[in-house]
Amino acid sequence: MAEWFSELTQWHWLTLGVVLLILEIIGASGFLIGLAVASFVLAGIAALELIVSWQYQLLCFAALGMIFTVLYWRIFRRFNTQSDEPLMNDRAAQLIGRRLRLDSTLENGQGRVQIGDTFWKVEADDELATGTRIEIYDCEGMTLKVRPFSNHS
Repeated sequence: MAEWFSELTQWHWLTLGVVLLILEIIGASGFLIGLAVASFVLAGIAALELIVSWQYQLLCFAALGMIFTVLYWRIFRRFNTQSDEPLMNDRAAQLIGRRLRLDSTLENGQGRVQIGDTFWKVEADDELATGTRIEIYDCEGMTLKVRPFSNHS
């Protein structure tokens, strides 16, 4: 086995990098990109014969793999948290500011209201009668917080 390691060339590192990228494409969620980049960098280092010893090549691969993986995740996380539509997957938050009329009384400040094709659980501070104009001002999970709304307020 040590004989195989002693014959590591740039082609071995290049092949490893390609295999890691293929595995990443299959669905590793970013975990193999740093290692693939480290393999490609090490292929270049081996081609230039800057590091010939297989022990130092493996050590360099481990160090570069950790460095590129950490760099990738720092950049990716910052990029991944930016969005043009921050409420895209938060349906309840998208409804904040919407105004409508109650179809049924909110007893003890609790009830349901239909918005589109969905029934939503709603909460108010007070009991509200059928036909009351309400405004959605907040949400807690999938529960909408509502208050009476009048055009003169």
